[in-house]
Amino acid sequence: MEDQILDAPVRKSDNFTYAGFWIRFAAYFIDGIILTIAQYFLALVFFSGADLFATNYTLSLVSLLVGVAYFSGMESSARQATIGKILLKLKVGDAQGGQITFGNALGRYFAKILSFLTLLIGFMMAGWDPKKQALHDKIAGTYVFEGA
Repeated sequence: MEDQILDAPVRKSDNFTYAGFWIRFAAYFIDGIILTIAQYFLALVFFSGADLFATNYTLSLVSLLVGVAYFSGMESSARQATIGKILLKLKVGDAQGGQITFGNALGRYFAKILSFLTLLIGFMMAGWDPKKQALHDKIAGTYVFEGA
């Protein structure tokens, strides 16, 4: 059994493999397909025959809420991953590989707006950063690990 200094974080492992840009892109692509299908069925069920203007506005809001719930909920769950990440054996965690809170995952989700607004350079940072953190990971203090 390891000795622990008071208030020192418990590390799950000292040998983390950080996930790079392309495997993260593949996971996000899979998640995008899943969300597109889910949003299509939501639109069919709830918005068929509705006023087009009201439908576009409401559907955009519903799409945002579905995305927030999907990414934030799944990445802060015990699995620490969305379906795309689970399929590719990736996990989102803190510096020690531990589970992040819903609030942290929510912050990470909205920080992706900045990764997007930097002409996608915020996402590409995961390709050259030593710990493979994208801009939104640096803002939220999160990491994406392989082989999880």
